[in-house]
Amino acid sequence: MNSVDVLKNKVVIIGTGFVGSTYAYALVNHSIAEEIVLIDMNREKAEGEAMDLNHAVPFASTPMKVWQGDYSECQDANIVCITAGVSQSEEVTRLTVAEKNTGIITGIVERVMASGFNGILLVASNPVDVMTYVAWKVSGLPKNKVLGSGTLLDTARYVHLLSRYFEIDTKNIQGYILGEHGDSQFPVTSQLTIAGKNIKDVIQSNPKYRWSDIEEIASQTKQAAYLISELKGPTYYGIGMSLMRLTRAIIKDENTVLPISAYVNGEYGEHDIYIGVPALVNRHGWQEVYDIPLSDDEHHKFKESADTLKETLVPLMKLLKGNVV
Repeated sequence: MNSVDVLKNKVVIIGTGFVGSTYAYALVNHSIAEEIVLIDMNREKAEGEAMDLNHAVPFASTPMKVWQGDYSECQDANIVCITAGVSQSEEVTRLTVAEKNTGIITGIVERVMASGFNGILLVASNPVDVMTYVAWKVSGLPKNKVLGSGTLLDTARYVHLLSRYFEIDTKNIQGYILGEHGDSQFPVTSQLTIAGKNIKDVIQSNPKYRWSDIEEIASQTKQAAYLISELKGPTYYGIGMSLMRLTRAIIKDENTVLPISAYVNGEYGEHDIYIGVPALVNRHGWQEVYDIPLSDDEHHKFKESADTLKETLVPLMKLLKGNVV
């Protein structure tokens, strides 16, 4: 039996910056995994985070172990999550970030795979859709075993704002942000429902609701990360919880549909790209992309978003020559 098929629930986190350490804390807080391993170039930072997290374990609902480790720990991990990389705030252009992170992700994935890893590879490094594609190419893993956080956080932001506007619990809102985790993302308004009622009917039935407000909410969703960064610096609570939610879906074999960065090859009319789409997630990774109906305008926006990602990938593929399995 393959070691990753044993239900031991081991998660390795590579990168213990704001996102990695917050993700680890969320895993401890929700008792998602029995074993959590932290890997970072700064071994002392990883060791300190592990010590701090272990002091939170007595308050968790189940026993678990957290420790600082090396890449050999990936061999029997169920999930390896990559959060390492430079951020947009540290670099001038999006392409510069993509190029630098391509080098970082390539090196990390090569070391992960050298351990004999055969689990689920989860990518959170930005630009996440592009880095997920890079990780897949370098790893040689089946495409369904490589996934990115995609638009899961964007969707959470969107649903949160809609919840405040309609004064209803987020669990009663069904809607997605799709496309790139970035400026070309878009809401699937045509399929948005509030307590099972299509958004068009909700607005038509109550004069206090306006389409212009819904459009403004979509704009606020897109700008949320920029605003948070201006106010406090890097964002990490939302993405930390998003990664925890995605990890839970995998570990618990939930067969749930989440808007993640998954590989599309024909769905939505696009091919050979990782992009934010609704996908069925379980212990084997993502299993199916749900090709939900889009309006003509939404199809156009999806294509624009896919084109943006493809343009970013072109120079990166040249950097990857010799590293693709």
